[in-house]
Amino acid sequence: MRIVSLLASATEIVCALDAGESLVGRSHECDNPPWVRRLPACSEPAFDISVSSREIDTEVNRRIRSGEPLYRIHTDQIRELAPDLLIAQSHCEVCAVTPGDVQRSGCETPARSVLGLSAGSLDGIFGSIREIAQAIHKEERGCAVIERERQRLQAVREKTANSRRPSVVMLEWADPVFAMGNWGPELVEIANGELLLGKRNQHSRAIAGEEVRRADPEVLIVAPCGFNLERACKELPVLEGQSWWKGLQAVRTGKVSFADGNLFFNRSGMTITRTAEILAEILHGVISESPSQGAHWRWIGQLARS
Repeated sequence: MRIVSLLASATEIVCALDAGESLVGRSHECDNPPWVRRLPACSEPAFDISVSSREIDTEVNRRIRSGEPLYRIHTDQIRELAPDLLIAQSHCEVCAVTPGDVQRSGCETPARSVLGLSAGSLDGIFGSIREIAQAIHKEERGCAVIERERQRLQAVREKTANSRRPSVVMLEWADPVFAMGNWGPELVEIANGELLLGKRNQHSRAIAGEEVRRADPEVLIVAPCGFNLERACKELPVLEGQSWWKGLQAVRTGKVSFADGNLFFNRSGMTITRTAEILAEILHGVISESPSQGAHWRWIGQLARS
């Protein structure tokens, strides 16, 4: 079977199902496991994403209103790769390529099947694993992968169960401010935190900065969608420029962390259990496999010294 995955989380899942050798093409965002970067990229952003978070948000909204694409799909390359299965996502029209994007691009893919995944919760992510497993005839392996990940999440729950629950706000974008939703609140609950903003199983939403001030969490986690750790850390000056920022207790006590949103907090794939472990480390200092501080997240004090 030949697979083109236009979704980073799907690429992870295919590899977790021991079918990585079937991948022949990937999206521009696919980076895990690292070897998939050797595959030809079949998509790219349709505009400059190196600009500020405010400019990115403005351009995304403009393109949505005008019907312009957010991504360029390399249709000729996909045609040459001749996939049997093409995987995209239908959960969010902004975050990654959708089946509609593929259709509108004029891609007359020879794929016998186009699979559009939609995962806004942990159960939805496990459902995506089942869908891909069925599509590539790896049902038994899919069940084993799901059980393994559920056990890892349960281990995080047990390790943090006796700790005091700190109040938490997670931001998925800095300008404008977005409170993290989808599966994020479930992961905070597993890591024994009390989430103050953002609703489980619902899309992340734009909120007024004053809502963050009124919530006044003990711990603030900044993990912008699509930003790696280094790019996330660059959002500090953006937040420091907000009138409500200095009044937060998390800022005063240094309990603000910046994290790799792209690989962990915003991706509905095989990194979700590691995200729960990272949250346990941020909230309680509980380390599961190896320390992730510095590699996948940093306290605000570390940014000042870097």
